[in-house]
Amino acid sequence: MSIHGSQDAGGGPPAENLDYRIAHLQDRLASGELGELGVHVEARGRTVLLTGTVPSAPCRDEILRTVHEELTGFPVHSDLVVTEASSPDHAEELS
Repeated sequence: MSIHGSQDAGGGPPAENLDYRIAHLQDRLASGELGELGVHVEARGRTVLLTGTVPSAPCRDEILRTVHEELTGFPVHSDLVVTEASSPDHAEELS
Protein backbone atom coordinates (compact mmCIF):
# COMPACT_ATOMS: atom_id res chain seq x y z
CA MET A 1 0.00 0.00 0.00
CA SER A 2 1.44 3.33 -1.03
CA ILE A 3 0.63 6.58 0.77
CA HIS A 4 2.28 8.60 -1.99
CA GLY A 5 0.54 6.92 -4.94
CA SER A 6 -0.46 9.21 -7.76
CA GLN A 7 -3.33 6.95 -8.78
CA ASP A 8 -6.05 5.11 -6.92
CA ALA A 9 -6.80 1.40 -7.20
CA GLY A 10 -8.92 2.01 -10.31
CA GLY A 11 -5.89 3.25 -12.24
CA GLY A 12 -7.17 6.82 -12.67
CA PRO A 13 -6.18 10.08 -11.02
CA PRO A 14 -6.51 10.22 -7.22
CA ALA A 15 -10.09 10.89 -6.10
CA GLU A 16 -9.08 13.55 -3.56
CA ASN A 17 -7.79 15.62 -6.49
CA LEU A 18 -11.29 15.76 -8.03
CA ASP A 19 -12.79 18.36 -5.67
CA TYR A 20 -9.84 20.70 -6.26
CA ARG A 21 -10.09 20.27 -10.02
CA ILE A 22 -13.86 20.89 -9.98
CA ALA A 23 -13.34 24.11 -7.99
CA HIS A 24 -10.73 25.24 -10.53
CA LEU A 25 -13.10 24.39 -13.39
CA GLN A 26 -15.93 26.38 -11.79
CA ASP A 27 -13.62 29.38 -11.41
CA ARG A 28 -12.57 29.07 -15.04
CA LEU A 29 -16.17 28.85 -16.28
CA ALA A 30 -17.26 31.80 -14.12
CA SER A 31 -14.42 34.06 -15.26
CA GLY A 32 -14.87 33.45 -18.98
CA GLU A 33 -17.49 34.53 -21.49
CA LEU A 34 -19.69 31.69 -20.25
CA GLY A 35 -19.82 33.04 -16.68
CA GLU A 36 -23.47 34.04 -16.75
CA LEU A 37 -24.68 30.53 -17.47
CA GLY A 38 -26.24 28.29 -14.86
CA VAL A 39 -24.01 25.29 -15.39
CA HIS A 40 -23.56 23.16 -12.29
CA VAL A 41 -20.61 20.81 -11.84
CA GLU A 42 -20.61 18.15 -9.13
CA ALA A 43 -18.77 14.99 -8.24
CA ARG A 44 -20.76 11.77 -8.08
CA GLY A 45 -18.19 9.34 -6.76
CA ARG A 46 -15.39 9.45 -9.32
CA THR A 47 -17.71 10.68 -12.08
CA VAL A 48 -18.45 14.35 -12.78
CA LEU A 49 -22.01 15.44 -13.56
CA LEU A 50 -22.76 18.60 -15.56
CA THR A 51 -26.28 20.01 -15.42
CA GLY A 52 -27.85 23.23 -16.60
CA THR A 53 -29.15 25.10 -19.60
CA VAL A 54 -27.05 26.74 -22.31
CA PRO A 55 -28.19 29.05 -25.14
CA SER A 56 -26.62 27.19 -28.09
CA ALA A 57 -24.86 24.04 -29.24
CA PRO A 58 -21.55 25.92 -29.79
CA CYS A 59 -21.78 27.19 -26.20
CA ARG A 60 -22.33 23.63 -24.96
CA ASP A 61 -19.39 22.43 -27.03
CA GLU A 62 -17.12 25.13 -25.57
CA ILE A 63 -18.15 24.17 -22.03
CA LEU A 64 -17.51 20.49 -22.72
CA ARG A 65 -14.10 21.28 -24.22
CA THR A 66 -13.17 23.27 -21.10
CA VAL A 67 -14.48 20.53 -18.80
CA HIS A 68 -12.46 17.85 -20.56
CA GLU A 69 -9.30 20.01 -20.40
CA GLU A 70 -9.69 20.54 -16.66
CA LEU A 71 -10.89 17.05 -15.73
CA THR A 72 -8.72 14.81 -17.89
CA GLY A 73 -8.84 11.28 -16.54
CA PHE A 74 -12.25 11.56 -14.89
CA PRO A 75 -15.45 10.36 -16.57
CA VAL A 76 -17.88 13.22 -17.28
CA HIS A 77 -21.64 12.86 -17.74
CA SER A 78 -23.33 15.86 -19.38
CA ASP A 79 -27.00 16.72 -18.89
CA LEU A 80 -26.69 20.17 -20.48
CA VAL A 81 -29.87 21.34 -22.23
CA VAL A 82 -29.60 23.57 -25.32
CA THR A 83 -32.36 26.20 -25.54
CA GLU A 84 -31.38 27.60 -28.93
CA ALA A 85 -34.42 28.99 -30.69
CA SER A 86 -34.19 28.53 -34.42
CA SER A 87 -36.50 29.75 -37.15
CA PRO A 88 -38.86 27.17 -38.60
CA ASP A 89 -37.77 25.80 -41.95
CA HIS A 90 -41.36 25.80 -43.31
CA ALA A 91 -44.62 27.65 -42.82
CA GLU A 92 -46.98 26.39 -40.18
CA GLU A 93 -50.43 25.55 -41.49
CA LEU A 94 -53.29 26.56 -39.24
CA SER A 95 -56.70 24.95 -39.58
